[in-house]
Amino acid sequence: MYSLNGKFGALVTMMALLLALLYCYISLSFRVVVTFEQEQAIANGRSAGTVRKNHVFHLVAPDHLMYKQPSIVEGRTDVVTVTPWLAPVVWEGTFNPELLDSIYRQQNISIAATVFAVGKYIMFLKDFLETAEQHFFVGFRVQIFVFTDRPNEVPKVKMAADRGVTVHAVPSSNRWQVISARRMELVQELIEQKLQGKTDYIFCLDVDSKFHNRWGTESLGGLVAVIHPGYYWDPRSNFPYERRAQSRAYVAVGEGDFYYCGGAFGGNIEEVRLLAKTCRSNFEADSADGLEAAWQEESHLNRYMWINKPSKILSPEYLWQDFKSRNREIQIIRFSGIVKNYADIRPNV
Repeated sequence: MYSLNGKFGALVTMMALLLALLYCYISLSFRVVVTFEQEQAIANGRSAGTVRKNHVFHLVAPDHLMYKQPSIVEGRTDVVTVTPWLAPVVWEGTFNPELLDSIYRQQNISIAATVFAVGKYIMFLKDFLETAEQHFFVGFRVQIFVFTDRPNEVPKVKMAADRGVTVHAVPSSNRWQVISARRMELVQELIEQKLQGKTDYIFCLDVDSKFHNRWGTESLGGLVAVIHPGYYWDPRSNFPYERRAQSRAYVAVGEGDFYYCGGAFGGNIEEVRLLAKTCRSNFEADSADGLEAAWQEESHLNRYMWINKPSKILSPEYLWQDFKSRNREIQIIRFSGIVKNYADIRPNV
């Protein structure tokens, strides 16, 4: 009897120790997360108690707001509106703009956008800025960061209150691939040095493009990708992924979800910082090995988003190509790349 009681007591003691260790592990993990957030808040000049809410998941509508009743049995049936990992795909007719704006306006969110106007690409900047003022997050706080080697040629565009343009001088290059590849580095540095703790969302956009219709709060999310208009009807075997296994941008045959644009992506500031940091690191490691991915930062972005799934995907409405005729499912074009002769604007083709 004594032996049995002794074994039982030892078992109870062991279970108690295991529970205590589990409790300590959970408590420590929680404290590390909270402490990290507090340190980030303090480092960015805010008190530890004012860490920003997650705007993506905490959606509060104004009281008594009237809008059309939503339906789960009617709507777009000609396109897919959700991915296999349950991320929404945004098309015209899948959201209520007034409802979304009223939710996010209460949160006083701020949005940054980056655009690179290097070399002759400066010619596209005026149209980009003017149409952004007409269609890009109208009524919200927006700051557009222009990276250019021609700061004296940045056009003056009249903007509404709480909206502005900040110019950053960058060196030019005799290879457009280098200009393209440096974008991730500069986006990472911009976020870490100027935007963390001050801005909620950021979108990285191509300058040789213009806005035609609303691009607003329906596009907000954690990590936001835009489906490339040239490949969304194609099987993944046709996607121009980097196929060399030696590259950090490698996506094997049979892998990949969609082909995403390098000319339009964004999301929550921290999510985009992580994307930019990873793509920059992988690009630099490839470069040290004498490799350059097929489509520079776009290849690395597609690799990153194959592993780190976007939480929201924007349809090709959000970066159409002006030389393409509009397909039947494209009910509206919001943002598009304009027709141009690359031989006239790129230092090398």
